[in-house]
Amino acid sequence: MQLPFPPTLTLLTLSLALFTAQISARDVPPNIQALYNNVKKAGSCNNVLKTGFYAKDDPPNTFSYCGDHLSEGVIYLQGMGGALADMDIDCDGIQHGPADDGRCGSSSDTQSHTSFEDTVASYNKGVSGLDAFIHPYVVFGNVGTNPGFVNYDPRKDGVRELSLMAVVCGGKMFYGVWGDENGDDGPRAVIGEASISMATLCYGNTVNGNNGHDETDVLYLAFTGADAVPGADGAKWNAKNTVEFEASLATLGDNLVKKIAGGAGTGTTLTTTTTTTKTVSSTKTSTSTTKAPTATCTPCSWTGHCAGDSCFTSSSSSSSSCCPKPTTSHSSAKSHSHKPKKHN
Repeated sequence: MQLPFPPTLTLLTLSLALFTAQISARDVPPNIQALYNNVKKAGSCNNVLKTGFYAKDDPPNTFSYCGDHLSEGVIYLQGMGGALADMDIDCDGIQHGPADDGRCGSSSDTQSHTSFEDTVASYNKGVSGLDAFIHPYVVFGNVGTNPGFVNYDPRKDGVRELSLMAVVCGGKMFYGVWGDENGDDGPRAVIGEASISMATLCYGNTVNGNNGHDETDVLYLAFTGADAVPGADGAKWNAKNTVEFEASLATLGDNLVKKIAGGAGTGTTLTTTTTTTKTVSSTKTSTSTTKAPTATCTPCSWTGHCAGDSCFTSSSSSSSSCCPKPTTSHSSAKSHSHKPKKHN
């Protein structure tokens, strides 16, 4: 039988179809959809961890890091009037790797570093850092010294570097890691940015270094606690493509997502009739306050699990029941991500 297309073209078409099927396979779980809906209905955050941030380089600066669901082990971004966050494109990290398809060429401020690359390198998985075309990471937190720049370090509220994050975008949900921070090389302290691989999962390959997603309808969920850190062996850091890396986070991500009830947060009266995943109170993360853990840390589960951990003090660092002091640390002199807010 004669094929309607050359064999190579047919194989390419099938490969692209398989890739599309793989990246679109994860629907938003009912409890996360309920959370998404209730956060938007609430209109604003009650337990504001830090506010004064911009979604674009123009006003308003009414976006916040929200702790309404800290008792369930998550921090997220929220604006006013039901706004969540947008998705600007980050191309930082390893440059010109095998997955680079040229779409970051339009970016004028790409950096070859990300905030936690030393920790990635310490995993000894054959990669020196994050690749924006392979690793779906989120830019979370703000760090800078310019006058008037608003800083926020998620670690003070229990989020660990390179911990798992879930992103609800385009009617789907994908897993990634906290991989970079927003810097002060722009005029404003902005939020809402992810690697080009995460943006491609969400919105397809029309996104590029200068064109992202402008609508403030993206929910970024950062998970707190040591259990949210995949560590050296909990993710395929040397993955060859985005689908492979994202899939390696599925087991950890699914377990964390199950702990979220999806109802209204602290101080609200919203309810939902959506059937949600059962949550057992004893399995909730211990970081229900805004203070990072000190002497009540859990042991490391694997090598590299606690790299970047904040749960050590002079009194607890010698205890065998606490996470050890990390072998590498984040340098405040390292470049941080900031992109001019250019969108479709």
